[in-house]
Amino acid sequence: MNQQGDDKQARFQSENTSNRLGHIASNLARLRTFCNTVYPEAVESVADETICFIEWTAAEIEPEYAEELVSIQVQLARWKLKFDSLWSEESERKNMSEQASTWSQRVLDMSGLLSQSA
Repeated sequence: MNQQGDDKQARFQSENTSNRLGHIASNLARLRTFCNTVYPEAVESVADETICFIEWTAAEIEPEYAEELVSIQVQLARWKLKFDSLWSEESERKNMSEQASTWSQRVLDMSGLLSQSA
């Protein structure tokens, strides 16, 4: 990874796990939104970043949460492998959007951020 990537990783890993999960949830929400745009590059970029965020977080959280995160990470990687064909199919983009929305809500729940602010 380059210096910029190392800096990003260091910044990200300096946050507590709740905030990291919040960033992952936020990225997944952005994915949901970007699936409804004409910018496939934005989807790919956020998917890449989210895969990294999960990698940098999963080892430091409860095993059952880590398992869910890794499952999301694997699915994002699968999307990337067949991204062009998924993107060209409107129903697939809709499925990606809905899945990202579900994941975002789940990861936000995991983070505990909503219950902390209540």
